[in-house]
Amino acid sequence: MSDSIIVPYQLLQKKIYDRLVLAGIVPEQAQIEADIMTEADLLGVPSHGVRMLPPLLKALADERIIKTPQFTTVRQFGAIAVLDCNNGPGRYASQKAMQQAITLAQEFGVGVCLAKNTTHWGRAHAYANRAAQAGFIGVCTTNAIPTMAIGGATKAVIGNNPLAIGIPGKVSDEPIVLDMAMSQAAVGKVGTWLREGKNLPGNWGIDAEGKPTNDAKAILGGAVLPMGEHKGAGLALMFELLTAALAGAAFTHQIRSNDSSGLDPQASKIFIALNPAAFIDPTEFHQHSADFIAYLKTEAAPFSYPGERGWQTRDKQLVEGVELHNEIVQQLNSVGISFD
Repeated sequence: MSDSIIVPYQLLQKKIYDRLVLAGIVPEQAQIEADIMTEADLLGVPSHGVRMLPPLLKALADERIIKTPQFTTVRQFGAIAVLDCNNGPGRYASQKAMQQAITLAQEFGVGVCLAKNTTHWGRAHAYANRAAQAGFIGVCTTNAIPTMAIGGATKAVIGNNPLAIGIPGKVSDEPIVLDMAMSQAAVGKVGTWLREGKNLPGNWGIDAEGKPTNDAKAILGGAVLPMGEHKGAGLALMFELLTAALAGAAFTHQIRSNDSSGLDPQASKIFIALNPAAFIDPTEFHQHSADFIAYLKTEAAPFSYPGERGWQTRDKQLVEGVELHNEIVQQLNSVGISFD
């Protein structure tokens, strides 16, 4: 018996959208939430996809996420804006913030939007990708609930604060997009490997007693470890300062004290858009970048640029349907979504 099912992508997208509307999310916001949530599964990253719907619905029911948030621009200074997102749906807020950065970059060559009082954005890739597909270089990061041990800590003391960078590609819908947590592996990836019964490398995390382990369940009850040891730890710290400190908002441990579920209310995010046309003719930029990727594919074969496997998975699953693990299907069933 298979441990997964195949669902047509448009059907999956509509099911998620309909359920969000039923939960009281207005159509525009529900569409963006559904698009970004299902996109993660489409690109082969189920850790940040539709499995996140049930906790989102619970947070909406508990009013820990504001269904109809009132966004406020609290500061505007040239190419910089500070946006208070009122703890609304995180994917919608993040797309709006990146779009504001892009709008500023159209005028100034660079745009920066610092978003405070946000909730979980799903996958960082989504926002850098949207900037890149629009022809801009996109950069974004966020702070989050503590999941990572650094320094001499034997427990989680800081978020793994992901970073995404999107570079427009020669093919507009296949940009170069790096998306990585500051840990050896994202917490969601540890959960995916647990669900799929895979053995983890020994340097991914520690258990609740602070001891190294390759047991995924034990890591989820303990903490992940930073990539490159002090390097990942240092970057996580810097991203905390570029988000929470710059916004005058909650740091990682303060987010947890308010809500330990991983919803990350009161988190802060920064979105940066660069307009290539302010630096160079965009066509020349695209060709120059493509030439370097071609060089790497020749000299470092087999080589895939960041995001390339996702575009390949997308193209395959748009035709064949999106693969959903049975455990995720059951989670969706629990909130009234079925594929019978």
